[in-house]
Amino acid sequence: MKQVKTRDDSITLFNEQYQEHYHSHTIGAIEEAFVKFAEPCKIKDGMKILDVCFGLGYNTLAAISKSLQLEIVGLENDLKILEKTATIEVPERFRKDYEIIRNAAKTLKYNEDGLKIRILVGDARQKIKEAGNGFDAVFLDPFSPKKCPELWTKEFFDEIFRRMNKGAILATYSCATIVRKNLADAGFTVMDGPVFGRKSPATIGIK
Repeated sequence: MKQVKTRDDSITLFNEQYQEHYHSHTIGAIEEAFVKFAEPCKIKDGMKILDVCFGLGYNTLAAISKSLQLEIVGLENDLKILEKTATIEVPERFRKDYEIIRNAAKTLKYNEDGLKIRILVGDARQKIKEAGNGFDAVFLDPFSPKKCPELWTKEFFDEIFRRMNKGAILATYSCATIVRKNLADAGFTVMDGPVFGRKSPATIGIK
């Protein structure tokens, strides 16, 4: 996987199978995790988070930078991207928290001082059935709807919706018409998310 340095000096990778970068390479990859995921979901102590497409763990990193009293379940189908966390360099201010991500990615779990992380490896459409319920926030971060349509369907959103608490927030970078329609059809109240790095807003879905 080719490494690309983004605007905030954090690294993203290029996936050959999907022919896409894991993050926007023209803006800051870690900064994007804060602006499009952790902040819209209003992360605070005691929350349970579903991180769909865990990848390099930047979205979870953004969450634990706001609170170390969380339960996070990550879904990821590619062990190679999890292995890359062992060698990825992150900006100095994130290094301490990223060691948690490295440990979680290596053993597929982390449980210390009130922070619990569990990573389920495999097809997200199947692994979500092992994720449990009671989620307060969802980070929905697959490759684009054109490249990975199976994780943007109403059927998959139904699975997410039923596992969320009432009032829970889903955040995603995509504002594609089909994504918003499928979210609405699954029962979400759909709203504009933050604008960051492009003219179009991200998307928020509230149960």
